[in-house]
Amino acid sequence: MPTHSLFPNIQNVLGRSGRSLAGRWRTIVDPYEAGRLSIYGSPWSAGWYREFPFRPGLAEYDFDRSDLLSVPGDWISQYDRLFFYEWTVWYKRCFHASLDEGRIDFVHFGAANYQSRVYLNGKEIGAHEGGFTPFAFEITDKVQDGENALIVGVDATRRADGVPGTQTDWWNYGGITRDVLLLELPTVFIRDYQVRLGDAGQIAGWVQLDGANAEAVATGPVRVRIPELDVDEELTTDPAGRAEFSVAARPSLWSPESPKRYEVTFSSAEDEVSDRIGFRRIEVDGNRILLNGEEIFLRGIAIHEEAPLREGRAFGEDDARVLLGWAVDLGCNFVRLAHYTHDENMVRVADELGLLVWGEVPVYWNLDWENADTLENAKRQLRTMLERDRNRAAFVLCSIGNEAPGTPERLSFMGELAEHVRDTDDDRLVTCALMAAQEEGDMVLDDPMGEHLDVMGCNEYLGWYYGDVETLPNVQWRSKYDKPLIMSELGAGALAGRHGASTEPFTEEHQAAVYSGQIAMMEKIPFLRGLSPWILRDFRSPRRVLPGIQDYYNRKGLVSERGQRKLAFGVLQRWYEKLEEEG
Repeated sequence: MPTHSLFPNIQNVLGRSGRSLAGRWRTIVDPYEAGRLSIYGSPWSAGWYREFPFRPGLAEYDFDRSDLLSVPGDWISQYDRLFFYEWTVWYKRCFHASLDEGRIDFVHFGAANYQSRVYLNGKEIGAHEGGFTPFAFEITDKVQDGENALIVGVDATRRADGVPGTQTDWWNYGGITRDVLLLELPTVFIRDYQVRLGDAGQIAGWVQLDGANAEAVATGPVRVRIPELDVDEELTTDPAGRAEFSVAARPSLWSPESPKRYEVTFSSAEDEVSDRIGFRRIEVDGNRILLNGEEIFLRGIAIHEEAPLREGRAFGEDDARVLLGWAVDLGCNFVRLAHYTHDENMVRVADELGLLVWGEVPVYWNLDWENADTLENAKRQLRTMLERDRNRAAFVLCSIGNEAPGTPERLSFMGELAEHVRDTDDDRLVTCALMAAQEEGDMVLDDPMGEHLDVMGCNEYLGWYYGDVETLPNVQWRSKYDKPLIMSELGAGALAGRHGASTEPFTEEHQAAVYSGQIAMMEKIPFLRGLSPWILRDFRSPRRVLPGIQDYYNRKGLVSERGQRKLAFGVLQRWYEKLEEEG
């Protein structure tokens, strides 16, 4: 799908001047793409985005009388009749604008799943592919003084050449699932920046200006201030509007025990933006993970982006605080945000709470590994995630995929992704979720993808899909690589409130027994440096259909969709408390 007119990353969108278009949008459900295509399949000059009927009095659609959907929000949780719907829905929202020659206007989408076409006042302004990453378009020359009509066609069709592909184990929530912002920025503005630890006793970084024209961008200085560290530097940008800096400073380092962040402000002649940024070092030494030079064990949990106490996609700060609050209660210092890029609020709240983050892109199961466009799509999603969250100290692990088949084509594809992460941002460790092989009763990590990683992830469901709970403590683990291991998935399903023998699947007692056996096994793995069991909360999945138990939910959550904590929550919580006490 074309991505023309996409504007480059705008850093710290949540700290910018603008307004949200959250609320009730008019919508038209369009499974045949009638709003865009003629009966012959070619683009239709009188498409719905133009709001142009054949002649007065003859209309086959009317946004003003159509159904309403909430934005942000997915459509399946809002209308029962759209529960299985995976094609196109058209959204319309009107807004008022006053023109100002002293600014540039943008429309910014936190995410829309999966393909989006955006129109303003009947004119196409751009398109985007990818269901979990932000995108923006400049609309300065398309905004009208007074009333404006923004129309967005969102197509949730699963695609063989998409990222993800056609098969997943989570619900395909179509819709404008995160906030839509109208950004009003000065004609020369601070578009992007990074601030991080430099050499010993230094803070280093860079800032990038952008604007209405190239001549204006490089006309003035940029000032960077970190008052708490007595940093106040004036920078001179190059002709492209970029300036780099390195200043003497010794900040207190960010960690789960002390998630210290500093107010950092960039200001130019026309613009100013502030951020709260923590400083830390993350590295590996053999099979150890080091945070700020000290070995750390990652007590984690995996999280899907589903609302904690209602149906549908999670979004916004309130949902993030509930989900991550549960992780803190569990005793976590780490969360795996699976299997795609989560809302920016999740990473920001984790940064505040001191929760280390595994971020991931939906290179999941099987993709079109030999398709150059699919590879570029995956790289673009990786790059966007890294750019958006580059100033979050919590974001330490960048995952390039999950449970992909062990083929040469997959190895080449994901090997390029690993290098793309390092070329884009060398301040994160590269990981992905692999699977182990079984050899004479042992579990062996020998996937050739391990060569490309800094930290190995491994998904295993011993005691659930295979293996006996009773024998878990006796399972031995071996690795071909001298690298740290995070057990990225493990667990068992249980319906909250269903009780019985510890041998009976889908009871809380059986799930708790699997966790107890897993803990006994993991305590004997010498190169284990963390885990993120599957999963915090029960989540929707079209693959999980057992009546009366699953009912389109994956039941491996430690918390139910109604917020009930299962017995296994306490099992893991007690072990994490023990690990924390032992240091």
